[in-house]
Amino acid sequence: MSADSPIVVECRDLSFRYGKPVVLEDVSFTVPDGESLCVIGPNGGGKSTLMKLLLGLLEPNAGEIKILGKSPVKARSDIGYVPQAIRFDPLFPISALDIVLMGRLDRLGVGLFSGKCKREAEAALDEVGLVDIAHRSFSDLSGGQRQRVLIARALACDPKLLLLDEPTANIDLSVEEALLDSLEKLRERMTILLVTHDLDLVSRIGDSVLCVNHRVHRHSLPLSGETIREIYSGARRLEHDKRTRHIQGDHTACDHE
Repeated sequence: MSADSPIVVECRDLSFRYGKPVVLEDVSFTVPDGESLCVIGPNGGGKSTLMKLLLGLLEPNAGEIKILGKSPVKARSDIGYVPQAIRFDPLFPISALDIVLMGRLDRLGVGLFSGKCKREAEAALDEVGLVDIAHRSFSDLSGGQRQRVLIARALACDPKLLLLDEPTANIDLSVEEALLDSLEKLRERMTILLVTHDLDLVSRIGDSVLCVNHRVHRHSLPLSGETIREIYSGARRLEHDKRTRHIQGDHTACDHE
């Protein structure tokens, strides 16, 4: 990633509210090609809402989002999305490979996936180290394996941007290392934006950090203990928000004249 890398994600003066409560206000940031950006912040700060806006599932009340120069809806074919988990019937006979093939539904022919689609799906499983369990039932897999299968599903569409929502939230520490290894390899070849509370994941995967607490503030890595306390301590969030506004040129919350 160089200083003149093209911009993959651009948010300008973004605001969103559900009814009266403001969830995001005056949010502006960019993600250049090849960057791995970790989105952190307290619960209720707007991280999930920001993810939905980037996916085109919500429309901002003000401001603009561009993904690869297009609206999020028009850019969906270039976005791979990994949720925390998916709901499924454990008795339904679906294999890991079937799950990954869902990432290529837009290439589905008349009722059947092509041989190329199957090869691409197997290649995606291989990239996360699971090609040997391609035909195992998804319900029989461990939490960490399921999460890597979901990453493979996102990779199957050959995305330019990978969005991940709390990828380590539902897995045991004993299998987290394999997932982190997969993500470290992926960051070498694509732009990644991930929401997480896992500071170990931030240190392993992130190039920089975006703190979201209704407004946003960019932090370089490594994060200091002071910054972490400001972000997550309820008693100090107000001070962190005031500092963020001051840096961004909004002095309405400042004590100075």
